[in-house]
Parts: sequence; C-alpha cells; structure tokens
Amino acid sequence: MYRRVSMLSEIPEDLHNSLAVFLEKHPDWDQDRVFSAAISLFLLQNGRRDSATSRTYLDTLFDTAA
Repeated sequence: MYRRVSMLSEIPEDLHNSLAVFLEKHPDWDQDRVFSAAISLFLLQNGRRDSATSRTYLDTLFDTAA
C-alpha cells in the first residue's frame, strides 16, 4: 500500500484534451493512475533506478496498487 500525496499541476490544454479522450476510452484508468504511471516511467528512463519506483510503475500500469 502506498502513501498518497496530493499534487497540483498545470499542463497544456492540448495535453489535457488528449488525456480526457484517453480516459473516456479507458474507464479502468483515472487521472491519478495516468500521472503515477507517467511520472514513474519518466524517473525510470532518466536514471532513477530503484525498486520503489519500478514497483510503483508496474503496480500502476497493471492496476495492482492497493
């Protein structure tokens, strides 16, 4: 189980529109899940190679996070 932290982020409107379309087509996903997957993947691709980041990415991607 993960401790949750609230974030506020401004993103380009076009990106928000694309996210909204994705979420409409994928009801199992929500904004929080998308952001967790995206941030953890970004960190993994940019040098943050630890088990917690990897686990967060995989759990989020496969919806196994509790």
